Amino acid sequence: MRSSAKGRGWTVYMLRCGDRSLYTGITTDLPKRLVRHRAGTASAYTSARRPVRLVYEERQPDRSTALRREAALRRLSRAEKLALIRGA
Repeated sequence: MRSSAKGRGWTVYMLRCGDRSLYTGITTDLPKRLVRHRAGTASAYTSARRPVRLVYEERQPDRSTALRREAALRRLSRAEKLALIRGA
């Protein structure tokens, strides 16, 4: 584990992109990651679909749990993702 991730926990998050698509990711530093997404340097997917807006986030205790939750969220249908976002 990188020293910068120790004790910080992980965040699973969803962004709504400029084309109305949804992007799901994980990070230990959400504010920094959002800056990178908005600058177009965080991922190829979001750099081509800016602007992006944070629409959902949840904390996870460790990377393994965050990765499993990210995978589960990605498997949801668009309607299920939107319902989750509305309920957040």
